[in-house]
Amino acid sequence: MTRVFFAISPASVQRLWAASDIKPHLSRTFKLSNDKRFEEKFWDVIGLYLNPPDKALVLCCDEKSQCQALERTQPGLPLGIGHIRTKTHDYVRHGTLTLFAALNYLEGKLITRLAARHRHQEWLAFLKTIDAETPADLDIHIIADNYATHKHPAVTRWLDRHARFHMHYTPTSSSWMNLVERFFRDLTEFITEKSFASTRDLADAIIAFLAARNENPRRYVWKAKGEEILRKINAARAALAVVQSESNSISETAH
Repeated sequence: MTRVFFAISPASVQRLWAASDIKPHLSRTFKLSNDKRFEEKFWDVIGLYLNPPDKALVLCCDEKSQCQALERTQPGLPLGIGHIRTKTHDYVRHGTLTLFAALNYLEGKLITRLAARHRHQEWLAFLKTIDAETPADLDIHIIADNYATHKHPAVTRWLDRHARFHMHYTPTSSSWMNLVERFFRDLTEFITEKSFASTRDLADAIIAFLAARNENPRRYVWKAKGEEILRKINAARAALAVVQSESNSISETAH
């Protein structure tokens, strides 16, 4: 049998990919939530964003663990004409810190607490900080994920004694619903650009960053429609089901 091969240039391939919006050089991670109460939790959290309750604070809360105090072995070169900003690939580790943060959804301000660890004791201490730093006549609606420390029996007992606190847990594998994660992205960019000789240096830099942030607070406003998000999620689930079905069929054929 005669085989016929057609030569095609890389430029032609690129044009075909561009015309069809195919980007094989890109990839991204994702995970669909398997939470059986997904839609119930989804609408509970979305409702706080779209229709915040009166005489109450909506606080997006979480902890950013593993804030690393990395000391670069040489100073980086600044951004300039013809070259990008640089930093050394090697560093000395000087320990880590955990930042607990509560983002006020309506104002954009932050209540924070730094700690060396992120056990339930530190989370409980953070809740007490929130209690002390907010007006006593306001209810507190906290959006948090399902991390075990957030539901520790000692934490639950404290919440039962403080009726103005109301917990709203995001569905599992749905941290994207918590707007404090958007702030953590900004903080990560700030930390990774610096060099720290100790955790004290790191703490001082974070405290200064937070103070400047609260002087000029920035809101992250939820604008996406819940129905549209669910449509995309259901489409992704359907596509994933097809892939899994095809994978199972190939596996059965191989055996």
